[in-house]
Amino acid sequence: MFKTSVLAVLCAAVPGVLVIAAGSPRRMAADDKIIGRWDMTIQGAAGQYPSWFEASREGEKLKGRFVGRTGSQLPMASIEFANGHLAFSVQFDQNTRYEAQLIGKRLEGTISGREGQTMKWTAVRAPKLGRKSTPRWGKPITLFNGRDLIGWRVRDPAKAATWRVVDGVLENTPRGTDIITEQKFTNFKLHVEFKLIDKSNSGVYLRGRYEIQVQEDFGKEPESHRCAGIYGFISPSSIPAKQPGEWQSFDITFIGRRVTVVFNDKTVIDNAEIPGITGGALDSNEGEPGPIMLQGDHTQIYYRNMVITPSK
Repeated sequence: MFKTSVLAVLCAAVPGVLVIAAGSPRRMAADDKIIGRWDMTIQGAAGQYPSWFEASREGEKLKGRFVGRTGSQLPMASIEFANGHLAFSVQFDQNTRYEAQLIGKRLEGTISGREGQTMKWTAVRAPKLGRKSTPRWGKPITLFNGRDLIGWRVRDPAKAATWRVVDGVLENTPRGTDIITEQKFTNFKLHVEFKLIDKSNSGVYLRGRYEIQVQEDFGKEPESHRCAGIYGFISPSSIPAKQPGEWQSFDITFIGRRVTVVFNDKTVIDNAEIPGITGGALDSNEGEPGPIMLQGDHTQIYYRNMVITPSK
């Protein structure tokens, strides 16, 4: 009894001191410094692009998940952190090795093994983006005027002609490029109407970083990669989709990291936290405002009646 009391006092008096009790082999984890979410920037051969990872603890071991340039989050195959040095690999791509050194609050490292290239990368801790009060909403802004592309730019200027306005509807050419608002936003309410054809695949990116999947999923079970899901992260509770060829709608409220999605007048995601950027994001600067981006590099898609109400 006496020993337990002394140990308890020691723990309380000296932060960082680890006490190992009989039957509880818990060691002080120096690698706890890496635990959390990190916004990555990778310098590739054709320029820089964003990525993201999260390190967490499962018992005595580290585990992690990773979002690359495109696609969904993937679990890490291995992750190690010791003496300020981080090394990890990702499932389905274990020949590629990510290494970095923690310098102050910043990771600086390299990626090796990918097609014989070595690339540099950096990372900073992702912001929490919490809010203590409910936003006050400003005036609604019409993003698409139904006549032309004023207020929008394309992601790949070489494919500018792949978006056009026909009879008041914004539509794309398959395998084109994404289209992005000139304005940037932080917290907002967004109304978007879209029409799908068979096998349509697109997405609405919030702040240019978090994709809400737009896909022809009539009659399918909910899943994070299907319509109204936050791609790879959050599954909708249901998919109240209409048949291809019918107009459908999203009403999205996005505050900090919290998102609510109303799909065809039914709430399918209710104030859920988005952990990090999704594949295809414009950047990983999560603490900054960002645009609305519509994915246009897959199949045919139609959009109209896009109105955003930003917070004051």
